[in-house]
Amino acid sequence: FKGGDISATMEALSSSNPKGYLATPGPDRNGEHMMGTTIMAVEFKGGVVVAADSRTSTGSYVANRVSDKLSKVHEKIYCLRSGSAADTQAVADMVAYYLDMHSVEVDSPPHVKTAANLFKMITYNNKDRLLASIICAGWDEKKGGQVYSIPLGGSIVRQPFAIGGSGSTYIFGHCDASYKEGMDQKECEAFVSKAISHAMSRDGSSGGVIRMAIITKDGVERKYIPGDKLPFMKDD
Repeated sequence: FKGGDISATMEALSSSNPKGYLATPGPDRNGEHMMGTTIMAVEFKGGVVVAADSRTSTGSYVANRVSDKLSKVHEKIYCLRSGSAADTQAVADMVAYYLDMHSVEVDSPPHVKTAANLFKMITYNNKDRLLASIICAGWDEKKGGQVYSIPLGGSIVRQPFAIGGSGSTYIFGHCDASYKEGMDQKECEAFVSKAISHAMSRDGSSGGVIRMAIITKDGVERKYIPGDKLPFMKDD
């Protein structure tokens, strides 16, 4: 810089950008990290299948295209998160902490309903502060595989299958038409993967890959379906 004068240098830099490329606005990266998403869980005789897409957005910008929305809160209990990423991560961490304490106190693994009620209690008591919708699913010795839906506001309901997130609005009809009582594990996996891939194809806030977990008395099996292997529009 001549004589330490930076202003002349800055003026020269601005004049070297006559078309204003440096001033062109990019995607909105300043918004809250939101999980515009598709999440889903289904009960079968021996356990549950849980799955979700992997897109996390910040405004119109995809902040993470391979995020993991299947959050482990105990050995055989998982939650699926939609809403504010920060809110749902905080709630999941709190529930995992309380379940660890509870399992030590009772000297046995916690029940899925206990975990779901903890989610309900936290989201209901803070419904004016949180943007968090949760699906809690898992397996325990008392009731086997269970799926609980905890939507915005903190209500709780057990369902044979539950869907959530922005992408779920596109697949309610498909799920109602395709769901059958008494499906086995493989049928549930196919049902979940096809439904989520349909939602990902329509919802701009859902995308990436499908992450899946099968929870049974034997433990948790994780599966992954890459974006180029999605079963969208495939005939049975």
